[in-house]
Amino acid sequence: MRDMIKDSALVLAEKIRCGEIKIAEVLDAVYESEEQNKELNCFITLCRERAYSKGSEIQKRIDAGEYISPLAGVPICIKDNIAVKDVKMTCGSRMLENYVPPVSAAAVEKLEEAGLIIVGKLNMDEFAMGSTGETSYYGAVLNPVDKTRVPGGSSSGAAAAVAAGIVQPAAFCGVFGFKPTYGTVSRNGLVAYASSFDQIGAIARNASDCTALAAIISGRDCGDSTTVDTIPVRSDFVESYSLCGKIIGVPNEFIDNCGEDIRSAVNNALKKAESLGARVEYFSLPPLKFAVPAYYIIACAQASSNLARYDGVRFGRRAQNSDDLTKMYIKSRSEGFGREVRRRIMLGNFVLSAGYYDAYYNKALRARRVIRDALSDAFKKYDFIAGAVYPSTAPKLGESLDDPLKTYIGDAYTVPANLAGLPAISVPCGKTAALQLMAAPFADENLLGAARCLTL
Repeated sequence: MRDMIKDSALVLAEKIRCGEIKIAEVLDAVYESEEQNKELNCFITLCRERAYSKGSEIQKRIDAGEYISPLAGVPICIKDNIAVKDVKMTCGSRMLENYVPPVSAAAVEKLEEAGLIIVGKLNMDEFAMGSTGETSYYGAVLNPVDKTRVPGGSSSGAAAAVAAGIVQPAAFCGVFGFKPTYGTVSRNGLVAYASSFDQIGAIARNASDCTALAAIISGRDCGDSTTVDTIPVRSDFVESYSLCGKIIGVPNEFIDNCGEDIRSAVNNALKKAESLGARVEYFSLPPLKFAVPAYYIIACAQASSNLARYDGVRFGRRAQNSDDLTKMYIKSRSEGFGREVRRRIMLGNFVLSAGYYDAYYNKALRARRVIRDALSDAFKKYDFIAGAVYPSTAPKLGESLDDPLKTYIGDAYTVPANLAGLPAISVPCGKTAALQLMAAPFADENLLGAARCLTL
């Protein structure tokens, strides 16, 4: 039965549309697979009853000859910091262990309108603060390729679930991770970590599935003032895209400090791009050295503000047996947040405090502008910017928790896209290695097309 969910999302949807398989059979296979892979700890919450009910509705519409979308009937899982009406949402934290949102996120509403079936909420780094999938209150997620290693983060459950073949939704798991241009997908219903960086994207088995998902969830939303009017990505454009004549720039800073195995895998992917007619050029982008400190200063500052609302009174878990209000606040936050979240809140409070705001936060904002301008200039010459996603293969479980600074530094290749609001995609180029491609703002279609070319 599990073989039916090994297909790509688009192929699976076509089989459902043609009557070759039924949605109920697909859901049976999903939950059977989840049970067999329970040790991976991909899920925080399963919603079987809701999934079968929605599946029955969609099946009736398909049987009646109604065309809903290219992905109608496909099972999908949602990261647990995105609201699904009447389904528990924890953000991987004890602070929200019993929270049930009354409405769904805008992106979730679009997915369900398109006929996708939500089967559960995925485990994740607590409040998306982490790069390994180990900071969740509900336990670490295991890498299905090697259970002694991390799956990556913060969307750890998503990467592991897709790689394990449990559902149709990361660099360490051999799957595609697509981050659209900032502002193309509504953040309405997404629990905020760092508001100027947060973005909803897709994890899937190939670029075509990512394209289909992106087309569904993108677009302006009156509930999110940062969204913009865009033309949804077109599958026909992505499927016919050619790398011939395109120029790919590779910053030395994105590859020089990689392990030899990662460098070799990335170079092989770039050689394939050259065989498809692209030109690869190496160049230096010095402002990238500011990316990690700028990102973590800004992200921690915004996180400390966004998470201030979780005080045990208005929002979040309330600690018991406190003598007074102040002690209750302190105890609630100390018990509700994990170590990594507390660390980032304290860092954020520090850089925003009197005497340090100009020295750190404003300086980080200036560095962000320098990086954004440097990348903008680079895209005047290059169609894409490429490099590794992470400097080494997936760390062993527990390694990153002992040395968080090493994890922060390891984010050097991926945070520039967040700082500049660029679209980026992780393209598997080995079992635990991945090529990162970035494109200019709103060139999402080109980026997805290039990713598809590299994996044909």
